[in-house]
Amino acid sequence: MAYKNILFEIKDKIATITVNRPEALNALNWQTMQEIQAAFSRVKEDAEVGGVMITGAGEKSFVAGADINELATHDPVGAKEFSLACQEILHFIEHFPKPVIAAVNGFCLGGGCELAMACHMRIASENAKFGQPEVSLGLIPGNGGTQRLPRLIGKGRALELVLTGNMIDASEAYRIGLVNKVTPQEELIVTAEKMLKTIMTHGPIAVKLCLEAVNHGLELTLDEGVRLESNLFGLCFSTEDMKEGTQAFIEKRKALFKGK
Repeated sequence: MAYKNILFEIKDKIATITVNRPEALNALNWQTMQEIQAAFSRVKEDAEVGGVMITGAGEKSFVAGADINELATHDPVGAKEFSLACQEILHFIEHFPKPVIAAVNGFCLGGGCELAMACHMRIASENAKFGQPEVSLGLIPGNGGTQRLPRLIGKGRALELVLTGNMIDASEAYRIGLVNKVTPQEELIVTAEKMLKTIMTHGPIAVKLCLEAVNHGLELTLDEGVRLESNLFGLCFSTEDMKEGTQAFIEKRKALFKGK
Protein backbone atom coordinates (compact mmCIF):
# COMPACT_ATOMS: atom_id res chain seq x y z
CA MET A 1 0.00 0.00 0.00
CA ALA A 2 1.02 3.62 -0.49
CA TYR A 3 1.93 5.34 2.77
CA LYS A 4 0.59 8.77 3.67
CA ASN A 5 1.35 9.03 7.38
CA ILE A 6 4.52 6.97 7.76
CA LEU A 7 7.93 6.80 6.11
CA PHE A 8 9.36 3.37 5.36
CA GLU A 9 12.98 2.53 4.59
CA ILE A 10 15.12 -0.61 4.50
CA LYS A 11 18.85 -0.12 4.94
CA ASP A 12 21.54 -2.55 6.12
CA LYS A 13 18.82 -5.17 6.76
CA ILE A 14 17.01 -2.83 9.18
CA ALA A 15 13.49 -1.61 8.40
CA THR A 16 12.79 1.87 9.76
CA ILE A 17 9.20 2.96 10.23
CA THR A 18 8.77 6.67 10.97
CA VAL A 19 5.41 8.05 12.06
CA ASN A 20 5.23 11.18 9.91
CA ARG A 21 2.49 13.55 11.07
CA PRO A 22 4.63 16.34 12.57
CA GLU A 23 1.81 18.87 12.24
CA ALA A 24 -0.12 16.71 14.76
CA LEU A 25 2.92 15.76 16.86
CA ASN A 26 2.70 12.35 15.12
CA ALA A 27 -0.63 11.53 16.76
CA LEU A 28 -2.07 8.16 15.81
CA ASN A 29 -5.25 8.02 13.77
CA TRP A 30 -6.74 4.85 12.29
CA GLN A 31 -5.08 5.33 8.91
CA THR A 32 -1.66 5.61 10.58
CA MET A 33 -2.28 2.43 12.56
CA GLN A 34 -3.24 0.60 9.38
CA GLU A 35 -0.10 1.83 7.63
CA ILE A 36 2.06 0.67 10.57
CA GLN A 37 0.43 -2.77 10.37
CA ALA A 38 1.00 -2.94 6.62
CA ALA A 39 4.67 -2.03 7.05
CA PHE A 40 5.19 -4.72 9.68
CA SER A 41 3.40 -7.28 7.51
CA ARG A 42 5.75 -6.41 4.66
CA VAL A 43 8.81 -6.80 6.89
CA LYS A 44 7.62 -10.15 8.22
CA GLU A 45 7.67 -11.60 4.71
CA ASP A 46 11.06 -10.10 3.77
CA ALA A 47 13.77 -12.61 4.64
CA GLU A 48 16.45 -9.97 4.04
CA VAL A 49 15.26 -7.79 6.93
CA GLY A 50 16.61 -8.75 10.35
CA GLY A 51 15.04 -6.13 12.61
CA VAL A 52 12.73 -3.13 12.86
CA MET A 53 13.10 0.35 14.32
CA ILE A 54 10.06 2.59 14.81
CA THR A 55 10.40 6.29 15.56
CA GLY A 56 8.68 9.64 15.06
CA ALA A 57 9.44 12.41 12.59
CA GLY A 58 11.29 15.38 14.06
CA GLU A 59 12.67 15.90 17.56
CA LYS A 60 9.50 17.09 19.33
CA SER A 61 7.47 13.91 19.35
CA PHE A 62 7.66 10.14 18.96
CA VAL A 63 3.87 9.85 19.11
CA ALA A 64 1.98 12.36 21.26
CA GLY A 65 -1.05 10.06 21.61
CA ALA A 66 -4.21 9.23 19.72
CA ASP A 67 -5.76 11.71 17.32
CA ILE A 68 -8.28 13.32 19.69
CA ASN A 69 -10.31 14.84 16.85
CA GLU A 70 -10.91 11.37 15.45
CA LEU A 71 -11.34 9.79 18.87
CA ALA A 72 -14.10 12.22 19.83
CA THR A 73 -16.31 10.98 16.98
CA HIS A 74 -16.72 7.44 18.40
CA ASP A 75 -19.81 6.15 20.15
CA PRO A 76 -19.40 3.41 22.82
CA VAL A 77 -19.58 0.54 20.32
CA GLY A 78 -17.26 2.25 17.86
CA ALA A 79 -14.79 3.08 20.64
CA LYS A 80 -14.64 -0.55 21.73
CA GLU A 81 -14.17 -1.75 18.14
CA PHE A 82 -11.43 0.84 17.59
CA SER A 83 -9.66 -0.25 20.78
CA LEU A 84 -9.83 -3.93 19.82
CA ALA A 85 -8.54 -3.23 16.31
CA CYS A 86 -5.61 -1.18 17.62
CA GLN A 87 -4.82 -3.81 20.24
CA GLU A 88 -4.68 -6.46 17.52
CA ILE A 89 -2.05 -4.41 15.68
CA LEU A 90 0.01 -3.90 18.84
CA HIS A 91 -0.24 -7.62 19.64
CA PHE A 92 1.15 -8.30 16.16
CA ILE A 93 4.11 -6.01 16.91
CA GLU A 94 4.67 -7.46 20.39
CA HIS A 95 4.79 -11.00 19.02
CA PHE A 96 6.76 -10.08 15.90
CA PRO A 97 9.36 -12.75 15.04
CA LYS A 98 12.11 -10.17 14.46
CA PRO A 99 13.45 -7.71 17.06
CA VAL A 100 11.59 -4.40 17.24
CA ILE A 101 13.09 -1.33 18.91
CA ALA A 102 11.25 1.93 19.58
CA ALA A 103 13.57 4.93 19.19
CA VAL A 104 11.67 7.44 21.31
CA ASN A 105 12.20 11.12 20.61
CA GLY A 106 10.20 13.76 22.45
CA PHE A 107 6.61 13.16 23.56
CA CYS A 108 5.63 9.52 24.02
CA LEU A 109 2.16 9.81 25.50
CA GLY A 110 -1.05 7.80 25.56
CA GLY A 111 -1.24 5.70 22.41
CA GLY A 112 2.39 6.58 21.70
CA CYS A 113 3.52 5.09 25.00
CA GLU A 114 1.35 2.05 24.29
CA LEU A 115 2.97 1.66 20.86
CA ALA A 116 6.45 1.91 22.40
CA MET A 117 5.57 -0.66 25.09
CA ALA A 118 4.45 -3.13 22.40
CA CYS A 119 7.97 -3.00 20.96
CA HIS A 120 10.54 -5.42 22.34
CA MET A 121 12.86 -2.68 23.59
CA ARG A 122 12.80 1.08 23.98
CA ILE A 123 15.66 3.55 23.60
CA ALA A 124 14.90 7.16 24.55
CA SER A 125 16.49 10.46 23.73
CA GLU A 126 17.26 12.76 26.66
CA ASN A 127 14.28 14.98 25.73
CA ALA A 128 11.74 12.12 25.74
CA LYS A 129 8.62 12.43 27.92
CA PHE A 130 6.43 9.45 28.81
CA GLY A 131 2.93 9.24 30.20
CA GLN A 132 -0.60 7.84 30.07
CA PRO A 133 -2.69 11.01 30.44
CA GLU A 134 -6.03 9.53 29.37
CA VAL A 135 -7.72 10.23 32.75
CA SER A 136 -7.42 13.96 32.03
CA LEU A 137 -9.83 13.36 29.12
CA GLY A 138 -12.22 11.25 31.15
CA LEU A 139 -10.86 8.09 29.55
CA ILE A 140 -8.67 5.12 30.38
CA PRO A 141 -5.86 3.79 28.18
CA GLY A 142 -7.39 1.74 25.38
CA ASN A 143 -4.42 0.21 23.57
CA GLY A 144 -2.99 -1.98 26.32
CA GLY A 145 -1.61 0.69 28.64
CA THR A 146 -3.25 -0.71 31.77
CA GLN A 147 -1.82 -4.16 30.96
CA ARG A 148 1.67 -3.70 29.52
CA LEU A 149 2.72 -0.87 31.82
CA PRO A 150 2.41 -2.85 35.11
CA ARG A 151 4.12 -5.81 33.44
CA LEU A 152 7.08 -3.58 32.63
CA ILE A 153 7.39 -1.38 35.72
CA GLY A 154 5.21 -2.98 38.41
CA LYS A 155 1.67 -2.37 39.63
CA GLY A 156 2.30 0.54 41.98
CA ARG A 157 4.31 2.67 39.56
CA ALA A 158 1.94 1.86 36.71
CA LEU A 159 -1.08 2.93 38.74
CA GLU A 160 0.68 6.17 39.68
CA LEU A 161 1.20 7.06 36.01
CA VAL A 162 -2.26 5.92 34.90
CA LEU A 163 -4.18 7.58 37.76
CA THR A 164 -2.28 10.89 37.94
CA GLY A 165 -1.76 11.28 34.20
CA ASN A 166 1.66 12.77 35.03
CA MET A 167 4.52 12.76 32.56
CA ILE A 168 7.98 11.46 33.43
CA ASP A 169 11.27 12.28 31.75
CA ALA A 170 13.69 9.87 30.11
CA SER A 171 15.93 9.45 33.16
CA GLU A 172 12.97 8.48 35.34
CA ALA A 173 11.69 6.14 32.64
CA TYR A 174 15.09 4.45 32.65
CA ARG A 175 15.19 4.28 36.45
CA ILE A 176 11.87 2.46 36.67
CA GLY A 177 12.61 0.12 33.77
CA LEU A 178 10.33 1.58 31.10
CA VAL A 179 13.25 2.16 28.71
CA ASN A 180 16.46 0.23 28.11
CA LYS A 181 18.77 3.15 27.38
CA VAL A 182 18.86 6.95 27.28
CA THR A 183 20.99 8.75 24.71
CA PRO A 184 21.54 12.30 23.46
CA GLN A 185 19.03 13.16 20.73
CA GLU A 186 21.68 13.18 18.01
CA GLU A 187 22.75 9.63 18.91
CA LEU A 188 19.27 8.09 19.20
CA ILE A 189 18.94 6.49 15.78
CA VAL A 190 22.55 5.32 15.68
CA THR A 191 22.19 3.72 19.12
CA ALA A 192 19.03 1.85 18.09
CA GLU A 193 20.66 0.71 14.86
CA LYS A 194 23.73 -0.48 16.76
CA MET A 195 21.62 -2.60 19.10
CA LEU A 196 19.73 -4.14 16.19
CA LYS A 197 22.95 -4.87 14.32
CA THR A 198 24.37 -6.59 17.41
CA ILE A 199 21.27 -8.79 17.65
CA MET A 200 21.44 -9.54 13.93
CA THR A 201 24.95 -11.01 14.24
CA HIS A 202 23.39 -13.97 16.06
CA GLY A 203 21.38 -16.88 14.71
CA PRO A 204 18.05 -15.54 13.43
CA ILE A 205 16.14 -18.68 14.42
CA ALA A 206 17.55 -18.48 17.95
CA VAL A 207 16.55 -14.78 18.12
CA LYS A 208 13.03 -15.63 16.97
CA LEU A 209 12.72 -18.43 19.54
CA CYS A 210 14.04 -16.19 22.34
CA LEU A 211 11.31 -13.68 21.52
CA GLU A 212 8.71 -16.45 21.50
CA ALA A 213 9.95 -17.91 24.80
CA VAL A 214 9.83 -14.56 26.62
CA ASN A 215 6.57 -13.26 25.12
CA HIS A 216 4.61 -16.48 25.47
CA GLY A 217 6.29 -17.42 28.73
CA LEU A 218 4.98 -14.28 30.44
CA GLU A 219 1.46 -15.53 29.79
CA LEU A 220 2.14 -18.90 31.46
CA THR A 221 2.88 -20.17 34.95
CA LEU A 222 6.58 -20.64 35.75
CA ASP A 223 6.30 -24.41 35.37
CA GLU A 224 4.59 -24.04 32.00
CA GLY A 225 7.10 -21.40 30.92
CA VAL A 226 10.17 -23.49 31.63
CA ARG A 227 8.61 -26.41 29.74
CA LEU A 228 8.06 -24.07 26.80
CA GLU A 229 11.71 -23.05 27.04
CA SER A 230 12.84 -26.69 27.03
CA ASN A 231 10.75 -27.41 23.94
CA LEU A 232 12.20 -24.43 22.08
CA PHE A 233 15.72 -25.30 23.30
CA GLY A 234 15.32 -28.78 21.82
CA LEU A 235 13.97 -27.30 18.59
CA CYS A 236 17.21 -25.34 18.15
CA PHE A 237 19.07 -28.63 17.83
CA SER A 238 17.21 -29.37 14.59
CA THR A 239 18.65 -26.28 12.88
CA GLU A 240 21.70 -25.80 10.70
CA ASP A 241 22.40 -22.58 12.61
CA MET A 242 22.91 -24.48 15.87
CA LYS A 243 25.39 -26.83 14.19
CA GLU A 244 27.21 -23.89 12.61
CA GLY A 245 27.28 -21.88 15.85
CA THR A 246 28.69 -24.68 17.98
CA GLN A 247 31.21 -25.72 15.33
CA ALA A 248 32.38 -22.13 14.89
CA PHE A 249 32.90 -21.86 18.65
CA ILE A 250 34.98 -25.06 18.67
CA GLU A 251 37.01 -23.87 15.69
CA LYS A 252 37.41 -20.36 17.17
CA ARG A 253 35.94 -18.59 14.14
CA LYS A 254 32.97 -16.35 13.42
CA ALA A 255 29.74 -18.23 12.81
CA LEU A 256 28.03 -17.80 9.45
CA PHE A 257 24.34 -18.14 10.24
CA LYS A 258 21.84 -18.74 7.43
CA GLY A 259 18.56 -18.77 9.32
CA LYS A 260 18.02 -22.47 8.62
